[in-house]
Amino acid sequence: MKNKIAVIYKSKYGSSKRYAGWIALRLDADLYEIDDIRVKDLEEYDMIIYGGGIYIGKINGIKFITKNYDRIKEKKVIVFTVGMESTGENFDRVVKNTFDEKYLENIRVFNFKGSLDYSNLSFTDKILMKGLKLSIDKKSIRELTEDDKLILEGFEREVNLCDKKSIEPLIENI
Repeated sequence: MKNKIAVIYKSKYGSSKRYAGWIALRLDADLYEIDDIRVKDLEEYDMIIYGGGIYIGKINGIKFITKNYDRIKEKKVIVFTVGMESTGENFDRVVKNTFDEKYLENIRVFNFKGSLDYSNLSFTDKILMKGLKLSIDKKSIRELTEDDKLILEGFEREVNLCDKKSIEPLIENI
């Protein structure tokens, strides 16, 4: 019998939605924007895949998973995040700050690169990005990471790093 899979996402600027769509197509899964599914609907699924962007060190909409964890802990749960910083200490910190150890026993987390277009950000997000830019600007050229350079580039033009191939490790995990 085939596993029934729900792919749920919360997307602010479109990257999480794009990845969720690619994953749902590859897995022949049901696709939901977070506001379009109720917790009781999750009972009919064997696997839950949730995706959201990383904003201010937090996964957008992740409370849907953590708040309802007791109702889904017997299912396979996968979380994917989308952000400009995809590896290293910052991502590890996001995972550690989001999930208690009890969650990580059952939840596998993947991260995908997103996109950044400063001109399309909300007023609040522009202010936050200016703060990030100030901290990056304090670094010497040698200290800049590739992620730092991409973020700075996003102030000048759209930087779109969404890559359909990057979902392969998640697909293989299933």
